[in-house]
Amino acid sequence: MRKVLWVVMVCCFFLGLAMSDTYAAGQADAKTLIQKGAAFYKTNGKDKAFAEFSNPKGQFTKGDLYIFVVDSKGKVFAHGGNAKLVGKDMFELKDADGKFFMKEIIKTANEKGSGWVDYKWTNPATKKVDDKTTYVEKVDGYVFGCGIYKK
Repeated sequence: MRKVLWVVMVCCFFLGLAMSDTYAAGQADAKTLIQKGAAFYKTNGKDKAFAEFSNPKGQFTKGDLYIFVVDSKGKVFAHGGNAKLVGKDMFELKDADGKFFMKEIIKTANEKGSGWVDYKWTNPATKKVDDKTTYVEKVDGYVFGCGIYKK
């Protein structure tokens, strides 16, 4: 019995390491995508950049990672996950717990220049509400964001 318990504990330990490595890799990928997007924006201008960010088959959509762009009032200018959101006001958007996460996203970018914001959102892969974190960065008055699920 002790041997079985030991094997289970070792498996759980390595599974936990693998999951944390995957999460860390996802965070790095989100941050890198935002940095590449900011460079593309600065080189090509907002019209070309926002169109490319909103292209679901474009260079700024990688699996479940995509860039979105809002202004300080929550208006969406680009969205790689759902182009129908472009032009919409998302300032009052709440997560599953009632948290005004878009306000926090904007506040984090405006006050810190960049950072991570945590909230809960429906995962399109599992259809369940999961913990999500989004890296945000202020670029010329806009807020660029890219989020990952923590699971």
